[in-house]
Amino acid sequence: MDFAARRRPAAAIVVAVAAWLCNLLRARELLSDSINASVEEQVAMVLHVVGHNQRFRVIGLTFRRSVETINRYFHQALYAVGELRNDLIVPPTTNVHPRILNSHRWYPYFKDCIGAIDGTHVLARVPLKKHTTTQNVLVAVDFDLRFTFVLAGWEGSAHDALILADALERADGLTVPQGKLAKHTYNLA
Repeated sequence: MDFAARRRPAAAIVVAVAAWLCNLLRARELLSDSINASVEEQVAMVLHVVGHNQRFRVIGLTFRRSVETINRYFHQALYAVGELRNDLIVPPTTNVHPRILNSHRWYPYFKDCIGAIDGTHVLARVPLKKHTTTQNVLVAVDFDLRFTFVLAGWEGSAHDALILADALERADGLTVPQGKLAKHTYNLA
């Protein structure tokens, strides 16, 4: 099987997800077609910039639009996607996941576990900088791999414990039910 044939199913999934996102944004009236760009083009611009780290000038050449038009629609579409945060990031449940509850092997060890947290570095392109700059992102997921919390914005050199402490102290931050976080692991006392 050649490379192109192996990529077709993945490309079909990406197209299906992008179409679902466009339909959702249109149904919620967060984006609408305009004279210069359809909802599909606006979403494609955002996905292209975010997914491929492209500059607006390159996107302008790809979509045959001015940089000002790309800038305007990028920010509108990015704001619209951000408005879906309450639908895409769900609060954690305190119920024990059925796979753990029904497992004699896992239940004694994971009965109080509600998910997992991890941090990652995201490359950020900064104009006129010769070194690479990263942004630290803290993400929490439940056992079904649904996002329950996302905190972005810390510089890449920040320690994970500092970011976790900030996430726990924020008014709209990470909420963890009593007794569910092992504070000694991160020395947060």
